Amino acid sequence: MVAKKPRIVIIGAGMAGLTAAHKLYSSTAATELFELCVVEGGDRIGGRIHTSEFGGDRIEMGATWIHGIGGSPIHKIAQEIHALESEQPWERMDGFAEDPLTVAEGGFHLPPSIVEPISALYRNMMEFAQGKLFEEEATESSNNGGVDVDYNAIAARALKMGSYKKGLGIGTFLRRALEAYWVSVKRRDDVKGYGNWSTKMLQEAIFAMHENTERTYTSAGDLSTLDFNAESEYREFPDEQITIAKGYVSIVEWLASALPTGLIQLGKKVKRIQWQPEGLVRSLEMENKGDFNSRRPVKICFDDGSEMVADHVIVTVSLGVLKAGIREDSGMFSPPLPSFKTEAISRLGFGVVNKLFLQLDRESENLEPFPFLEMVFHRPDSDSRHQKIPWWMRKTVSICPIYKNSSVVLTWFAGEEALELESLKDEQIVSGISTTVSNFLSNSEPQNIKGIVKFTRVLRSQWASNPLFLGSYSYVAVGSSGDDLDLMAVPLPNSSNSDECVGEASPPPHPLQILFAGEATHRTHYSTTHGAYFSGLREANRLLQHYRCGSGFSELFASQ
Repeated sequence: MVAKKPRIVIIGAGMAGLTAAHKLYSSTAATELFELCVVEGGDRIGGRIHTSEFGGDRIEMGATWIHGIGGSPIHKIAQEIHALESEQPWERMDGFAEDPLTVAEGGFHLPPSIVEPISALYRNMMEFAQGKLFEEEATESSNNGGVDVDYNAIAARALKMGSYKKGLGIGTFLRRALEAYWVSVKRRDDVKGYGNWSTKMLQEAIFAMHENTERTYTSAGDLSTLDFNAESEYREFPDEQITIAKGYVSIVEWLASALPTGLIQLGKKVKRIQWQPEGLVRSLEMENKGDFNSRRPVKICFDDGSEMVADHVIVTVSLGVLKAGIREDSGMFSPPLPSFKTEAISRLGFGVVNKLFLQLDRESENLEPFPFLEMVFHRPDSDSRHQKIPWWMRKTVSICPIYKNSSVVLTWFAGEEALELESLKDEQIVSGISTTVSNFLSNSEPQNIKGIVKFTRVLRSQWASNPLFLGSYSYVAVGSSGDDLDLMAVPLPNSSNSDECVGEASPPPHPLQILFAGEATHRTHYSTTHGAYFSGLREANRLLQHYRCGSGFSELFASQ
């Protein structure tokens, strides 16, 4: 009798799915041990990694940065495949801009003496939330006109302000900290020469600018929904953050290149995953009832009407797709997932962040380069706001060239503004951006930037409206915790014991039918490509460990 090979189907050809496939396929004798298949609903690999071109430059529509090169597996791969150098210019090839031009609405240039005290406050409050603010660094006067500011005391006061029975949000903490700062720094001479702006208005607006940057970092459209306690669990790799010269897609292409042709199937959108929670073998409807496939516990149904059966399915779809998939009218999982899983999916946050690229058209070849423009807006309800600046621009932090002297500029959107961006026509976007830039550069120095900036083309991401993603990345929302990220990673049925070899007495009939990978399943590196990478390795290793136990691993296939 010939024993069947376990069939593993990976849903999604993004970072997590391709990492899992690469690990499974490249493991010793994997081709003899498993039947492996990757199904992808879209027409390309990469998922939320999507490298493109615009204006002759290489750009990223999705994942952009290697978040710390010290110890990052993404950086290691990029080095090994020589992806960190390119003759074609690429997005942020010169790193972060260090000389922003900070301008308040109305065209008022803000000097460091106004901007830096509030920027320092914001940085220190976030470091406090992340557990990185130490006593010896918590007091400074250089950024505050010689006035000592005790940041630990401000943070402690902010925590005492109000009751947080339902959990404390980062946004709430930050706003309380700003109020505590105003109490502690009593000397505040009003500024002059800034139109209707007062010192307090400017400070609040600068603080809001940093909050809006945090919205794009975390995908939390409202920072009050971003859990305070989870901030200290999130981990970053050390050292500088860089972009990938040959594009982020070079990483997933390298992972996919190890797989044989045909193993990845594009255009296979999953409609339903049928599984057997109790691990009991049920007869699947097939033409040949005697076929051994009928004993495989999982059936995947696709939008095109085709079906596939498997012993194990690694689900790597986004948290947004899972949130849609657990609705009663979805039927993505049949029977529905257990309550511990659906509750974790529901509690965690999943937001939308979009990027907007614009092509500059200059009327003269002798114009100064477009600046790294940081924008400090009036409050949306302020009578002083410029009425023609659209509401969806008012939480945008910056507009800047994607590298020095590039003719392509970039701006980021999050939350409701990112959703609105997806629905606008190109001409509406150009009009809104042009109106905003004209207002902020109305008093520009040098004068040859003033009033002559035009945009000819736009390119934007649309992650929320894409049914394969329904958003950008996950965050720990108020009401959830890192425990929910761990629950996201729990396989179903969760009865596999790696200490028990296949073939021993009373093994679970069909363990590990559905496994979960993706950035939203990693407790400390969620929202990142390396978090997705680690999760793909984790689930591949889970299956390898399940089958590779002592002599049982080789004996299982000795009859073939």
